[in-house]
Amino acid sequence: MATAYVGIGANLDDPETRVLAAFAALEALPETQVVKRSSLYRTEPQGYRRQPDFVNAVAELDTRLPAGRLLAALHAIEAAAGRERSFANAPRTLDLDLLLYGSERVDDAGLVVPHPRMHERAFVLVPLLEIAPDAVIPGVGTARACLERVRTQYVERIA
Repeated sequence: MATAYVGIGANLDDPETRVLAAFAALEALPETQVVKRSSLYRTEPQGYRRQPDFVNAVAELDTRLPAGRLLAALHAIEAAAGRERSFANAPRTLDLDLLLYGSERVDDAGLVVPHPRMHERAFVLVPLLEIAPDAVIPGVGTARACLERVRTQYVERIA
């Protein structure tokens, strides 16, 4: 079994409901169990700013799926939720990011773990630290130290 962390975000079509549905979809993955779920957080968009705020969360999974198969399953859940990839940082019905997969570091075509920008995003670090207070980002350091560097980013717990 591997412990994986998945970032969940949405800002279109009732994002709170979409994030909660994503938790349920993760529960339904084969050979995978959701161990912990963070609270839901309202956050400002990063990159392209002319869009609604996001609702974000993080799930901790125990899984037997290899990282590549897990990522493919996450993409399938996004597609089922109507995710369109029109441009970078576009508004979305659902975004699922494989943040961490054990202590592995992977840099293959289409799969980079740990997620390459997670250490720069309070909307990832706050919910991650809620459920994994001692989280370490391989090659970067502790999630807590990373959060100190991005504390000015808006993150509000909503549920």
